[in-house]
Amino acid sequence: MAEGKASSGGVQSLERAFELLEHMADAGREMTLSELAALSGLPVPTIHRLVRTLVNHGYVRQELSRKYALGPRLIRLGEAASRLVGSWARPHLARLVDEIGETANMAMLDGDEIVYVAQIPSKHSMRMFTEVGRRVLPHSTAVGKVLLAQLPERQVTELLRRTGMPAHTEHTITKPAVLVEQLASIRDQGYAVDDGEQELGVRCIAVPVPGAPTMTAISISGPAARVSEDRFTEVVPALKNIATELSTALT
Repeated sequence: MAEGKASSGGVQSLERAFELLEHMADAGREMTLSELAALSGLPVPTIHRLVRTLVNHGYVRQELSRKYALGPRLIRLGEAASRLVGSWARPHLARLVDEIGETANMAMLDGDEIVYVAQIPSKHSMRMFTEVGRRVLPHSTAVGKVLLAQLPERQVTELLRRTGMPAHTEHTITKPAVLVEQLASIRDQGYAVDDGEQELGVRCIAVPVPGAPTMTAISISGPAARVSEDRFTEVVPALKNIATELSTALT
């Protein structure tokens, strides 16, 4: 089968290969050719040809079960892309720090985990647990919860079943039903709060970055005494404004 041109002017086989990689990433698990065919609408022989090419180059691996999963060569690309995204985000986060006075963070949902890709610390001496490159489970962070709120409930339930909900503090939500109920409120109000759930005495507020290519959120974090509930009406609009700017920069 010759390589065709996609309607956008791109190379069709490349577009299809990237689509298959995205399906694997969204699934977060090994997949069969028939599953990929059902999701993509492509015939199995076409998918097999594309997947074999990706396997040969290390972007997909074939398991003993004959299922397919994302390959290790993507790690280097992902890390390089994360560094670039972080560099693009830092000027926006710096303005957020100037406006709010607390540490600003940017994080993405990577598989079942949250990874912090950019941070601008506040001028205060107290430092938060977050740092660039750190990975955490989403149930105990504001960025994690606001991103989970963007997913279908079934997908959230499956993720929580895979990861568990370990307690980091006495305030961590450890019951899926309780978190799912909170996610409905987060979805309605457009922001999430971590109130000492990851680190005692620390409060974080997060909003999603709309339309980002990868599920992305930004947050501010600081001592609960400084990030009081009285400041939510100030902090949330500031976060949403920066999130809109980042959405334009990332798309």
